[in-house]
Amino acid sequence: MNYPLFWAVLGAIFCLMELFLPTGFVESTLGLSAFLVAVMALAVPSFSFQIVAWVVLSLICLFLLRRFVPKRTPYSLQESTEARTLTAIPPGQTGRVIYEGNSWQARCDDETVTIGADQPVVVLHRKGNTLYVLPESALRA
Repeated sequence: MNYPLFWAVLGAIFCLMELFLPTGFVESTLGLSAFLVAVMALAVPSFSFQIVAWVVLSLICLFLLRRFVPKRTPYSLQESTEARTLTAIPPGQTGRVIYEGNSWQARCDDETVTIGADQPVVVLHRKGNTLYVLPESALRA
């Protein structure tokens, strides 16, 4: 079997896969490692050594690539923390608010307060898909 040709074809397949299935350059690093092993296979005929070299080179490339990938930040509330209730929010239960043009599930942060429908509220924080709010009138008092 022609091992350098095998690794070159494998490298080309991985690089082409990156074009059609973007994976954040993971497949490209695997392809680049395969191209490097194709060159190495000209001097080292042991296929088991070539496989180990490909795995090691792939891991090194992935580790080096990791610092160039931007870190994802979780969704946070925007500067605007004002919202308006769509439905009443009974004590300890959920209702709906309109926040930044979208309808959200909401709970009152103070479980003893009832918030009526169509009332201005302030968004305090978010837990999952639920916003925790307080009526504006409670903050002014």
